[in-house]
Amino acid sequence: MTEADRLSATFAALADPTRRAMLARLSRGEATVTELAEPFAMSMPAISKHLKVLERAGLIERGREAQWRPARLQPEPLREVNEWMEPYRRFWEQSFDRLEEYLRTLQSREPSDDHGSK
Repeated sequence: MTEADRLSATFAALADPTRRAMLARLSRGEATVTELAEPFAMSMPAISKHLKVLERAGLIERGREAQWRPARLQPEPLREVNEWMEPYRRFWEQSFDRLEEYLRTLQSREPSDDHGSK
C-alpha cells in the first residue's frame, strides 16, 4: 500500500464515529471485542465489520490469547495523519497570528472611551 493509499485508508476508517470511539477506548489499553462493543447498540457482526476496517487501515492489531482476540491501538497511521496535517496547522496558526496583529493595530488607533462623554 502506498503512503497516499494508507492515508486514504486511515481517513476512511476515521470517518465513522463508532470507529473513532473504539480507537479512543483502545488508547487506554487493549480490549476484547465484547468490551469494545459494550457502549454501542449494534450487533456483534456490525462491531466486527468496524474492527476489520480499523485493522485493514493499520490502526489496530488483534492478538490471540486462548479464545480471545484482544485489540490494541497501532499509533503509526495516526502519526502519519498528524504529519500530513502539520502544514495546515501552521497555516492556520500564522493566519490567526496575522489577524491578532491586525486587531491590535486597529485597537491602538481607536480613541479610548475612558475619557468618554456623558
